[in-house]
Amino acid sequence: MNMRTYAQYCPIVRAVELLGDRWTLLIVRDMLIGSTRFNELARGLPGISRALLAQRLRQLHKAGLVTRTDDGYALTKAGTDLRPIVFSLGEWGARYAFGDPQPYELDPEVLMWWMHGRIDTSELVKRAVIQIDVTDRRRQFWLVLEPGDASICYTDPGFDIDAVLSADLPTLYRMWEGEIELLDAVKAGSIGLTGARWVIRSLPTWLMLSPVAATVRAVRGS
Repeated sequence: MNMRTYAQYCPIVRAVELLGDRWTLLIVRDMLIGSTRFNELARGLPGISRALLAQRLRQLHKAGLVTRTDDGYALTKAGTDLRPIVFSLGEWGARYAFGDPQPYELDPEVLMWWMHGRIDTSELVKRAVIQIDVTDRRRQFWLVLEPGDASICYTDPGFDIDAVLSADLPTLYRMWEGEIELLDAVKAGSIGLTGARWVIRSLPTWLMLSPVAATVRAVRGS
């Protein structure tokens, strides 16, 4: 089957033909922030079928943006050079297209998957277990943080709980995206945070938030 083209000789057209298919830029986004394995990409993009994900990765490979590795995929220089473009789109979106979250955009399992991948565990000296209560969905998750490692559990891991973070899902997303500060939300009562003082004190430092959180915060403050 021949690929549909715009039939215009222009570098912008060529770029759109490579990157304009549904999901392609989101795959690149997730690879730019550290996803390298097929299952990692699938977990972060649950709306895409595994067959379509495989197809998009083949297209990116054929275009020279992605290469295969021993245990997954990596961006080539052409792929990594998309970083400023992808995050400039994020800045534009934060400024002009980022309204209130809609229910269909909010998936607690996706949010937990994103969060566990953005935890700085470099200064941890012992395990910390944080229970996350998503109050409006009646769901619980557990962040298990170890020195140099973070994992998310969808069932009780059986460890002692050091702290409990609780909020409705829209508030958790707003915190993750940088719209509200964690400690400000705790003070306002929209997020609950209880437990060991050393965890409560350190959690805002451990949780690095979305890669575009700083951009969202800057735009909302401007």
